[in-house]
Amino acid sequence: MKIAIAGAGISGLTTAFYIQRARPDWELVIYDPGERAGGTMQTVAVNGFLFEAGGNGFLTNKPASLQLVEDSGASELLLPSSDLARKRFIYTDSLHRLPESPPLFLKSKLITLGQKIRVAGEYFVPRRRDDSEETLQQFGYRRVGKGFTDVFLDAMVAGIYASTPAKISVNAAFPLVVSLEKEYGGLFRGMMAKRKKEAGPGGILMSFKRGVSTFIDYLRDAIEADWRLGEGVDAIEPQGRGYLVHSASGATAVDQVVVCAQPYAAAKILARVDDELAAGLGAIGYSPTAVVGLGFDRLDHPLDGFGLLTTTAARQPVLGVLWDSSIFPDRASGGGKTLRVMLGGQRNPEMLELDDAALIAKAREGIANTMGIDTNPDAVFLKRWERGIPSYPVGHIAHVDKIFERLARSPGLHLNCNAYRGIAMNDCVRNGRELAAKIAASGAA
Repeated sequence: MKIAIAGAGISGLTTAFYIQRARPDWELVIYDPGERAGGTMQTVAVNGFLFEAGGNGFLTNKPASLQLVEDSGASELLLPSSDLARKRFIYTDSLHRLPESPPLFLKSKLITLGQKIRVAGEYFVPRRRDDSEETLQQFGYRRVGKGFTDVFLDAMVAGIYASTPAKISVNAAFPLVVSLEKEYGGLFRGMMAKRKKEAGPGGILMSFKRGVSTFIDYLRDAIEADWRLGEGVDAIEPQGRGYLVHSASGATAVDQVVVCAQPYAAAKILARVDDELAAGLGAIGYSPTAVVGLGFDRLDHPLDGFGLLTTTAARQPVLGVLWDSSIFPDRASGGGKTLRVMLGGQRNPEMLELDDAALIAKAREGIANTMGIDTNPDAVFLKRWERGIPSYPVGHIAHVDKIFERLARSPGLHLNCNAYRGIAMNDCVRNGRELAAKIAASGAA
């Protein structure tokens, strides 16, 4: 059996790893237009500082990523976040610490006393009987009120999806939250019930020594394949019971294909296979984002925490700021400190139209406004993601279901990336492992 994998991000790498583990005698051909594996998971060194171009790790409250690390023998590379990562902040008109307990929530000035009472009243809000999809804003207004939604949920969704509560489906983006209402009748009831069932501490943020690229490089080396990095797939077409994969080096005949490219690229790749499938893939939208990393040899600000997120009402040029060297101290050495500033998203998509100098200036304006930092950085990193984070709007679930129903008409053809059913590393790894098991079980089919 010969399997082609188009895309060597974490989804493609996970799928390849678990296929090889289950079927070591099968041949793998792995393509990616980038010179290195990893997709958005890339660590870049600038003047002695380390910056992540995308995500910086995974949470251990779900087992998928940790299991992949253990299965691949890479546990020694793990780097848990520092205790400072538990301290998080929201910027409204000033910086406020995110309350971590009911007493701290009552003392917080993020929302008014009346809005806090409305949140407490969630316990008495009846369960919704209608199963139709809602935006996060509709869900939040209904269950916890406008005040909590416009501050806490607004900042949260900016940090995870670079979106806003009005533009994202709570069913698609936060299915566990929806399930609490369905199963227990409300969020508070659900959280209390789950605490009783789930003993032990919650998850922590985990990364890798010297950045995520350390693990990506390790995983790439653990997979025996015909590696074609720097060579993207141009097109795929059916050939007999298999497929012909076209790339710069020619056409390669394979039995099955796993397309792990993002949907906009997958649409072009699959146009010869199924134009309706390609059209569905091309319709998936994205939030444009930019990451600006700033390194300081000396900085007076203590960076005592994980970082901050802003609210839409704050009207700041940044979505948030990660205090990376406080979360993972090895991101800076010799007393240095690093920040990563997130810009753009659904709030300010036009931000990506700025030139590099103007974008960096916006990042510095953001940290000056929210943190009072106007020190000149000693290192600067910039990464643009014109299609940064997949959008999960209302209708996303049905749209993805239709894509996979159409995909079923092409046996041996598979799709896997963060644009369908979960954007986090844990989601990508879980989906990759499950797909690998399905492909391995197919045998010679």
